[in-house]
Amino acid sequence: MSDRPSPSSSAIAALRGELNSLLDQLPMSANGDLMLQALATLTEIGQADTDRLNLKILSSTLKDVGRAFRTLAPYRHDRKIAIFGSARTSPQAAEYQMARDFSAYVTSQGFMVITGGGGGIMEAGNQGAGHGKSLGLNIELPFEQGSNAFINSNDMLVTFKYFFTRKLFFLKESDALAIFPGGFGTQDEAFECLTLSQTGKSVPVPIVLIDKPGGDYWQNWAKYLEKNLLGQGLINANDFSLFTITDRLDVACEAISSFYTVYHSSRYVDGKLVLRLKAVLSDEAMAELNDRFSDILVKGTIDRSPALPQEIDDESFTLPRIVLHFNQRDLGRLYEMIRAINRLGTVEFAHPERK
Repeated sequence: MSDRPSPSSSAIAALRGELNSLLDQLPMSANGDLMLQALATLTEIGQADTDRLNLKILSSTLKDVGRAFRTLAPYRHDRKIAIFGSARTSPQAAEYQMARDFSAYVTSQGFMVITGGGGGIMEAGNQGAGHGKSLGLNIELPFEQGSNAFINSNDMLVTFKYFFTRKLFFLKESDALAIFPGGFGTQDEAFECLTLSQTGKSVPVPIVLIDKPGGDYWQNWAKYLEKNLLGQGLINANDFSLFTITDRLDVACEAISSFYTVYHSSRYVDGKLVLRLKAVLSDEAMAELNDRFSDILVKGTIDRSPALPQEIDDESFTLPRIVLHFNQRDLGRLYEMIRAINRLGTVEFAHPERK
């Protein structure tokens, strides 16, 4: 006989009641189709010959995702900046002080901060943000990754079992990425962020690689990219537009805040890229965009547009828009176009807005 625990009859009865109640609500739910799809997928997996290890992975992944949804839901409309960097950086290090000062400044602008919740650069980010302005996405490790003392409460901390679910929420929740020097984990996060940006698997966000004053960590990293990736034709020169390298606090903060001066957000609708803006661009501005960025179009031109019918329930429905048939390949050029939009438009209200 197996010594594995079997679900009790009372637990099965309770779950059956919850499932029946949920199924009854699906026809009235705005997202009932997605819930039905998720339940159908779980049913298919449960009926297949899936081994126990795979089911344990599935169960732990769903628990990770559920905890993150619950913890982050109250802050879903707040602009957030993710701060990455070494857990081993000491509070006396210049990088620690830079991260703390950076966090203090961007939270004073109205952003929230997200860190890994651990020590080093993560602790500096939570410390600089101050009470109630930062979130921690921690990871279960056998060493060096307890949550730091500046995470205010468990209500602002999520602990993940898996790195991949943790990364998902870093990128899903963040409107900007600030990456300080670090080891394998930091390099992994930097390349993951750049990969998702380069391939269009994440929405455009500013990525800023920040060093201590006079430091050369990221400059040496960029030289590696130039020699071994660009030099061998494995990336193109426009990919360097996906990020900013700086050792100055003011430049780092400006790279983030200026990204959202006029640009608000983006999405795809029926194959067209829709850029939501905070201001209507002039005829002259539209002409300049079409002149400079026609190379990234599959067809047609870059045009002003009201909200499309598919966006009727979107909270940004009233914002002006421009639409284009983007080739979904030249993401570095798209970043350049967003920066041009921010220069060409004029807004009269303070940043950051709620998203």
